[in-house]
Amino acid sequence: MWTRRYARALFSTLLVVVALGVACKKPVAQAPPPPPPPPTAPPARPTVSLHAAPNTVQRGQSTTLTWSSTNATSLTLSPGVGSVSAQGSQTVSPSDSITYTITATGPGGSADGSVHITVSAPPPPPVATHEPSMDDLFNRDVKDAYFDLDKADIRTDARDALSQTAQFLRSYPQLKVVIEGHCDERGSTEYNLALGDRRAAAAKEFLVSLGIQADRLQTVSYGKEKPFCSASTEQCWQENRRAHFVMAK
Repeated sequence: MWTRRYARALFSTLLVVVALGVACKKPVAQAPPPPPPPPTAPPARPTVSLHAAPNTVQRGQSTTLTWSSTNATSLTLSPGVGSVSAQGSQTVSPSDSITYTITATGPGGSADGSVHITVSAPPPPPVATHEPSMDDLFNRDVKDAYFDLDKADIRTDARDALSQTAQFLRSYPQLKVVIEGHCDERGSTEYNLALGDRRAAAAKEFLVSLGIQADRLQTVSYGKEKPFCSASTEQCWQENRRAHFVMAK
């Protein structure tokens, strides 16, 4: 009998202990929810640069375009080139002044770069210089001596002309000349041949006095047979009264 009472008392005590344990147990705290993921960064915007060397050329010459880019998936160079790599160079020969533009495209958008090429006309070709021949020089620098009517005297203007001729002959010592004596149409053939001979001889003597060797100077008289002017006027007659120079063959 006592044993039952003891067992009931023990059971009651256990129930009280269990109840007290349940009542005293602390609630378990719940973990906070995880933070949201950070926002995704937008794609980087492309960059591109374009340069030319040189920037100024003459028509027909070439220049080199050089470019570089970042964050681009495609590049187009215009005009006339088309798609290009992310960096590189291209030789171009524009015929006129022009602006080249490169466009870089990527996930982050697009960007442009440009460069201007100035094309100038080439300078004119050098003017061909004509090297004067000996005939040209002779005809330019050798001057005839003119005479008065029926005279073989060296006039003042003839002195100046013969002095210039002497200077030319001194510059070309290898050159020999023939001095022709000429007259106008008046007078007989014989008279004019003699007068022409005196005129040629007078011109030769004056040149010798200026230092020209006599063996470089031949004389001949044509009188009135080879006139330079055929009109019967005083002006024309004066043209025919002369000592005329030609190069010896």
